[in-house]
Amino acid sequence: MEIVCKEYSNENISDILQMMKDINTIDSYPFDAKIREKNLIEFTNKQSLGRLYLIKNRYNIIGYILLIFGFSFEYGGHDAFIDEFYIKDDFRNQGIGKMVLEFIEKQSQNLKINAIHLEVEHHNKSANHLYLKQGFKDNQRALLTKRIKTSTINN
Repeated sequence: MEIVCKEYSNENISDILQMMKDINTIDSYPFDAKIREKNLIEFTNKQSLGRLYLIKNRYNIIGYILLIFGFSFEYGGHDAFIDEFYIKDDFRNQGIGKMVLEFIEKQSQNLKINAIHLEVEHHNKSANHLYLKQGFKDNQRALLTKRIKTSTINN
């Protein structure tokens, strides 16, 4: 199967928003289309924030992956966080996830990123298996989050 990862450039915004809604629906996370669209436009207009790649087969967009840039003293400088990684149901368990993660690793090397982090639901056994197989390590830490009230997000 021919798979291509292509950097997003403000096309197909409705397709991306639908997939973002789909990924949030899986685990019943809240989804606000207006906020997502605003964030998507801001993110893709500022290359310093990271990259959004569309995952495409020969004919269609079948998923996407969001790589967010950061900086870590522990990891020696530039690092990145896979904020969202989504492949449509019909295309899962075909090796596409592995191909996309290999692509992300190569892109990260080109971008001088020293480490890639991600968060995965404990119940998502197939994703956990994929990430461990691709060299991600469980660092035996917990990711903790505190939402900060702002005027743009309803906390």
